[in-house]
Amino acid sequence: MKKTISGIRGIFGSDLTIKETMEFCNNFSSLIKSKKCIIARDTRPSGEIMKEVSSAVLLKNGIDVYDLGLAPTPVAFRESRKYGAGIIVTSSHNPIEWNGLKFILDGRGINESELPEILKKQNLENIKIGNEEKISSNYVLEAKEIIGENQQKSKIIIDVGGGAAKNYAANLLESLGCEVSIINNELKNCNRGPDPTSDKLDEISTKSKNFDIGFAFDLDGDRAVVVKDGIKQTPDITLGLGIAKTLQLGFKKFVISIDTSVAIEKFIKEHGGIVDRSKVGEANVIEKIIKTNADAGGEGSSAGFIFPKFNYCRDGILTAGFISSMIHDKTYFEILKFMESFYQLREKTQVDSNLHDNVIEELSKKFNHNFSEVNEMDGIKGIIDENSWVLIRKSNTEDIIRISGESNDIEKCKKIIQENIKLVNDIYEKIR
Repeated sequence: MKKTISGIRGIFGSDLTIKETMEFCNNFSSLIKSKKCIIARDTRPSGEIMKEVSSAVLLKNGIDVYDLGLAPTPVAFRESRKYGAGIIVTSSHNPIEWNGLKFILDGRGINESELPEILKKQNLENIKIGNEEKISSNYVLEAKEIIGENQQKSKIIIDVGGGAAKNYAANLLESLGCEVSIINNELKNCNRGPDPTSDKLDEISTKSKNFDIGFAFDLDGDRAVVVKDGIKQTPDITLGLGIAKTLQLGFKKFVISIDTSVAIEKFIKEHGGIVDRSKVGEANVIEKIIKTNADAGGEGSSAGFIFPKFNYCRDGILTAGFISSMIHDKTYFEILKFMESFYQLREKTQVDSNLHDNVIEELSKKFNHNFSEVNEMDGIKGIIDENSWVLIRKSNTEDIIRISGESNDIEKCKKIIQENIKLVNDIYEKIR
């Protein structure tokens, strides 16, 4: 089981059971000052029972529950602004047998100071039973108002991966005047995995040749990968296009994670913007956005664009709307051409979680000798030159270490990744 600011995640019925679900929701109740909480779930088979258990615990603790039913994470985040708190039963991009809980306070995910309150056992005083109400969301209408009028209509194909984005994504794009075709609308018989950043996306890639653009979503709708002209684009492209639209709207201040493409940073600066970097992870990016009062940001590795004026979370559905509204504009082609000159590769290697810190510590010793500039904000990042870097960091959700690299030379990028995977594996074998 993983217990981080990204949420609680585990294999349902194995290391994440009804008992743990009750305990975490009970503890989260102590943080809900408004005494109101929305709840939603994605399409995982275990989602309904976990949602009902979570609701029951909240009600027992005197929390009024507002049930969105089946809804994407961005919709739940948006609605939580009105009620003060939220829980989404989801494991995001993890395999189907997994499930989990994402916690929201004041429209944002929990932070490092709040996580211990959810993990420690608490016996809360029962004052009264809360009330329960089924609710719907105005997400599509509100997102449309933010995006603005789309003057040039587009043909778009979306692959919802059998996830919770299935109604909201199509409805938003159609409300913008797009002609939308949907594949993998239901989880049953879905021909791809939950994570579009790692899946090959064969079907939508083939079919996208007959459309202006395609979007593939993860199970809870906070990730959207762009597919164009038969080719699955890197997840950084999603973020880059979202930021290009934001620049087009006149915003200039951005926060991007330390593993995000240098091409995005260069593009922002060339268009008069300023950039700050954060640790990897949605919550870390958002924390820095709030701290620096930035206009937008995100993390390239998860195709995660964040627009805080609308949502304090990665929002794949809003991002698809943003991109669809600009795909006939000069800026759209400009950033695509610019980013095509850079190559990002992201790999992972199996390393037991209890040895993550030991591996990173040994890497630090080697990096300080091999690179002129080293950044240890999150894991360890070595700057090779102005266009090339490598980042090695532990995963918060899996027993793996992630190796990311970038260069404006594809062969150089491949070499960077290969050399550093070998380095991590050699160190792991030595210390295990």
